[in-house]
Amino acid sequence: MNRRPPRVSASRVSASRDLPSRALASALTAGVLLSVSACSLLERPETAKFDVSPASPSVTASPSASATPSLTDAQARDALLGPAELGERWSATQGGATWRDGLLKGRTDVADCQRLLDGLYAEDLLGKPKGAGAVVGLDQSDTEAQLRYQVAAYGGPAEVDAKMAWLRTLPEKCAEFTATDVRGERQTVRVVPAALPGVGDAREGLRMTMSGEGDLYGETPTLTLDFAAVRVGDRAVSLTNGGLGGAEEDFTNQAVQLGTQRLQNVLAGRTPPNQPANQPVDQSTGVPADQESAQDG
Repeated sequence: MNRRPPRVSASRVSASRDLPSRALASALTAGVLLSVSACSLLERPETAKFDVSPASPSVTASPSASATPSLTDAQARDALLGPAELGERWSATQGGATWRDGLLKGRTDVADCQRLLDGLYAEDLLGKPKGAGAVVGLDQSDTEAQLRYQVAAYGGPAEVDAKMAWLRTLPEKCAEFTATDVRGERQTVRVVPAALPGVGDAREGLRMTMSGEGDLYGETPTLTLDFAAVRVGDRAVSLTNGGLGGAEEDFTNQAVQLGTQRLQNVLAGRTPPNQPANQPVDQSTGVPADQESAQDG
């Protein structure tokens, strides 16, 4: 007797037929969810998933070093010398003397000596100031000498000392050399050290002479120029004094002495009055003669 296979209900058949469809639907749903998740991740930056700690503070200069300059423009101006401090023969300059362009713009093959001439002309033998600065020019009536006096702040004591150390070598390196002036004439140049009053933290002085060939009358025009610099911290006073009529050493030393004292007073917050002039300065001590007499008494 033949047996018929058991019937499968229509509901079971329908369910079995729906399995592939459900599986497909589940797979599609999962794919959609993955796509949505991926899109959401792409829409947010990676760093948004983490708490970012504050950045370490950068190293900055202390307020005293950055906010407070070592020399202000007003202090530089107050520290300048005036005619009253040098005497009645001195007055405000009427302009640069012709020898500045005619002689200081001379050329030589000796590198250090050329640097000296260039620095005297540009008034930057100590380098370019890194802060405030002021310059004054004074003329002497009888010898027609000119004094150029500068107060400025620089990059630091070591920077100024390095320039002074180089200046100290010039009496040997440039003891005597030949330069050609702007007219093409040969000049014999000599450089010797110059003693300065013992003021400030460091100091250096030079005397330079430039002599041309004799003229029709046998006269040899000679430029005599003193250079002096004194460091006070990272500030410095510097000057040139002289001309074709010579350079008086007493006035150079007087300007160094009184100028350094004036700068120190200004830095200490004291506005210095004009100092009495017409008095020589002792080269060994840098003290005006009347002050020495008072001390001796």
